Amino acid sequence: MTGAIWVLGATGRVGRPAVERLRRAGAELVVTGRDRERLARVSAGARVVAGSLDEVCARLAAEEPAVVVNTVGPFAVTGPQVVRACPPGTHYVDVADELSAFELLHGMDQDAVATGRTLVSGAGFGVLATEAILLHLLAGREKPARVRVDAVASVATEPGALGEALAATIVSSLLDGGREVRQDRLVRTRAGRDAERLTTPEGDVVTTAALGTGELFAAWQASGAPSVIGASALAPANPVVRAAMPALGTLLRLPGLAGFVTRRLARVTASTAEERPRRSSWGRARVEWPSGQVREGWLRTGEAMAFTVGALTEVALRLSKGEGRPGAFTPARLFGPDVALAAGAEFVTDPGDAGS
Repeated sequence: MTGAIWVLGATGRVGRPAVERLRRAGAELVVTGRDRERLARVSAGARVVAGSLDEVCARLAAEEPAVVVNTVGPFAVTGPQVVRACPPGTHYVDVADELSAFELLHGMDQDAVATGRTLVSGAGFGVLATEAILLHLLAGREKPARVRVDAVASVATEPGALGEALAATIVSSLLDGGREVRQDRLVRTRAGRDAERLTTPEGDVVTTAALGTGELFAAWQASGAPSVIGASALAPANPVVRAAMPALGTLLRLPGLAGFVTRRLARVTASTAEERPRRSSWGRARVEWPSGQVREGWLRTGEAMAFTVGALTEVALRLSKGEGRPGAFTPARLFGPDVALAAGAEFVTDPGDAGS
């Protein structure tokens, strides 16, 4: 496919380095955002389209991008809006992690097939790291009975505001509440259930707990298992805080409150940079088959946001080369688990291999 890659939210924490990485790969780029001056500083010669998301979507409808890269949250809102604005044949990829965003985008699968478009949600650390190690463990094997995936991100803090995309993801996760798959059905549970202390292959001890996020959706789609838990180290480890999460979700459903909290949270500012808390970020999968056989594996990468940038740009470049197929997907279901390796990860299926 010919045409440019459009990066929406090109001045954000993911958008900026994604633009640079795509530029180094030789991609024709269009960068978008609200602030023309900030866009000019990151454009490096790329075409600039400044305006609100509504204005950018109007431009998308009038042009023929090869790929649209969406880094603007909340993705349950922006994802369907952007996809509907794209002309037939234009592919889409985002870094969503809200469960509701995955459900909405995958609900557009038949339309994507009919219009020759590939839609990829979750091209970031949590989803790709966990589904890639899961698919690696499942290769050539029968459908499992139970699956648990755990995302253990190690993120460096940059000076500056938290940002609207991340703030929207946090608020959306609280609104979505807890979820897990039981008897082949996605059901509501209490957020923060199924807490488990894990020791990574490098010896770090972390606690993860279940959340209703994209990791759960991707693991369910990838495995077909009737019982699936998606857990994250971002879930509160404190039992009191976990118990309060359903009430917080209920409170956020009051008219206008979710938007207000998102805007306030987006403006929360870190005054200094902080190193990531662990050397590595990890995706972990534990699989149990009907026979009773159990297998566990880990995927290792560095700083989680850097991996997200690598994943997003790798998927966008592959889509721009026509390597996808029509429909709605998560990254490893579309391109296979090795796409995570191309983005900078490695598989560690035996903890004894951690130093290799």
